[in-house]
Amino acid sequence: MSPSPSAHLHLAVALDGTGWHPASWREPVARPRDLFTAGYWADQITEAERGLLDFVTIEDGLGPQSSRRHEPDERTDQVRGRLDAVLIASRVAPLTRHIGLVPTVVATHTEPFHLSKAIATLDYVSTGRAGLRVRISARPDEAAHFGRRTIRRTDAHDGPGAHHPFTELFDEAADYVEVVRRLWDSWEDDAEIRDAATGRFIDRDKLHYIDFEGRFFSVKGPSITPRPPQGQPLVTALAHQTVPYRLVARQADIGYVTPHDADQARAIVTEIRAEQQAAGRAGEPLHVFGDLVVLLDDSEAAARARLDRLDTLAGEPYRSDTRVFTGTASQLADLLEELATGGLTGFRLRPAVTGHDLPRITGDLVPELQRRRRFRTAYDATTLRGLLGLARPANRYATAAA
Repeated sequence: MSPSPSAHLHLAVALDGTGWHPASWREPVARPRDLFTAGYWADQITEAERGLLDFVTIEDGLGPQSSRRHEPDERTDQVRGRLDAVLIASRVAPLTRHIGLVPTVVATHTEPFHLSKAIATLDYVSTGRAGLRVRISARPDEAAHFGRRTIRRTDAHDGPGAHHPFTELFDEAADYVEVVRRLWDSWEDDAEIRDAATGRFIDRDKLHYIDFEGRFFSVKGPSITPRPPQGQPLVTALAHQTVPYRLVARQADIGYVTPHDADQARAIVTEIRAEQQAAGRAGEPLHVFGDLVVLLDDSEAAARARLDRLDTLAGEPYRSDTRVFTGTASQLADLLEELATGGLTGFRLRPAVTGHDLPRITGDLVPELQRRRRFRTAYDATTLRGLLGLARPANRYATAAA
């Protein structure tokens, strides 16, 4: 089910280091010396909030960045290393008031119990603006960090219907999210009494064992953290083909997809909606956002020249899993409106150079979309779910008891 139709588009920004182009750190505006400071991230996210964006996602992983798909490289001329995305979001949350904070979390190798309370805590710290972007890890070197399993090297894009560890990792991620969601519901909304006179802090009957038994996890619960302010913080995931589309359809509130034109967007949305119906979620709202890498300048020629310069610094042409846009804010607005005809309800933009392209998004693209009456002129909700037109869900255990 698509969320309620609206003339307004939703906009998010994906933050990754100094930008999505591997040579971005060498640009004068990139601030590479500040990259591992709280101030750097606070500046980027408050800039996104000035642009009235719905939310930011923050990239993360279990190993150093690499130009290779399934193993680390030996390059020393590109950014390597990250701060923890959940901790970045928690640090910046008190400095912001409206924008959603969606850190990336890796389901593979990690524990859903720990993650559930981390995101619940972020939802409290941000007063209802938390989400997560769930991803898998298919790299053998990352599996070696934990020593619990061996992941063979495989091609995540072997083709539709291929059954290999890639497929199983997404099945595991779906169970992971299910556990997280049940743990968020394991405290009813009024489980806390806090009555000093009677000495009752909680109503134990309103804390629930989740008793999850699956192929990958056996989790009893309940959580140690009360139900988050949003009830269920937003779950999001990036998807490129049928197997990850299925994860989006089964468990996500937002799926990020990578179409190159409106026809491809329409085909992807149609497939996700079919998977959503097969998963028994046809009546639940699910946003589908298009991802684009963006280089924004005063002219298309200037944007193209900047990409060429970055490619020269990197020593090779930039390749992305999604469309790379070079041009003006007006041209990008045209493209977003065109892609939206394929059924997309919003877009997650990846700044090629954060220090340059994020201010162009907030200062050029947003006013252009506002002029076209396609974007908000003020924040109109206090939670991330509210910004996206999603209701606060009922607690499953309270509903079952009733």
